Amino acid sequence: MKNVFLCGVAALALSACSPSVPDSGTGVGFEDYRTYSQRQLDAQRQASSQMTVQPPTAVESRTLDDADTRAAATAAAQNSGVAPVEASPSNPAPQVVTNAAGISNENNFEAVSAERDIQADAALIAQNRAQYQLITPTDLPPRPDSDAPNIVEYALRTTNPVGVTLYKRSGRYDGNRISRACGAYNSSDLAQEAFLSMGGPDRDRKGLDPDGDGFACAWDPAPFRAARGG
Repeated sequence: MKNVFLCGVAALALSACSPSVPDSGTGVGFEDYRTYSQRQLDAQRQASSQMTVQPPTAVESRTLDDADTRAAATAAAQNSGVAPVEASPSNPAPQVVTNAAGISNENNFEAVSAERDIQADAALIAQNRAQYQLITPTDLPPRPDSDAPNIVEYALRTTNPVGVTLYKRSGRYDGNRISRACGAYNSSDLAQEAFLSMGGPDRDRKGLDPDGDGFACAWDPAPFRAARGG
């Protein structure tokens, strides 16, 4: 019996000397960790509410204004000279375009459906097909059977520019004589045809080509040569 009593006393002594296991829910100096976290959060909120924002100085305000002005000018230059619209809740709502000029209703399914249905479209397509005309190409018409000189062929056959003398001319040519000779024809083309039909360019019976370049009056072969490509 005495041994049992001594063992009990020893067990009590050992339990009193062993360290106690701390509670994981308690915090440092507080009741528990949740209370500690809440107090830390309240302290941060209080510190944030006590912070004050210092207004910018006059130099800082002027610098910001200049930067805004330069940014607005750059944006306006990139927007065809129109200043951009600043985004703000106070801006009026944009107007809704229901039928802008120049935009076909063919792109609007509701508008097309209101105008005609599928059967009407089919009838319109059939009507357009009935109006098609198939043109078959034909041969070029033959040249008129005439002995008159062809000034187009003459222009393409020659290479000299206007004013370059190729043919010898004799006789006296003055301005009045040339004006009277060329004035007898309604156009320079008719004068050139007459000039070629009367022996030109070698001979000039009526004084239509006083400089001997082979071109009568003001006729110029350049347009015909240009149409050929050279």
